[in-house]
Amino acid sequence: MKRLTRDQILAYHKDLIDRHGGTHGLRDEGLFESALAAPYHGFADEEPYPTIHAKAARLGYGLIKNHPFIDGNKRIGAHAITTTLEFNGITANYTEEELERTILEVASGTMSSEDLL
Repeated sequence: MKRLTRDQILAYHKDLIDRHGGTHGLRDEGLFESALAAPYHGFADEEPYPTIHAKAARLGYGLIKNHPFIDGNKRIGAHAITTTLEFNGITANYTEEELERTILEVASGTMSSEDLL
């Protein structure tokens, strides 16, 4: 599986802020690292996020809910999900309205990580 690196996510975030506005920078390094690591954590032989879809959803969920950036957390979370899927040859079918509604539901707490998957 191809996964986004820390530096790629930071570069994507910078680009999103440059293009759409907002404030650059991390608000909390630890919460950022936690969001990046969560999809790949496991215990013994058990992997809680065994599929590419599950890993992409957990990464995006963590970036949105952990709120590690000063601004643009929902944007980078959505971008991380779609880019992880694309990097791994998976095409997601959604409208912009569906994506926006889904990301806003995650951010508001009305959609769990399981529902996002």
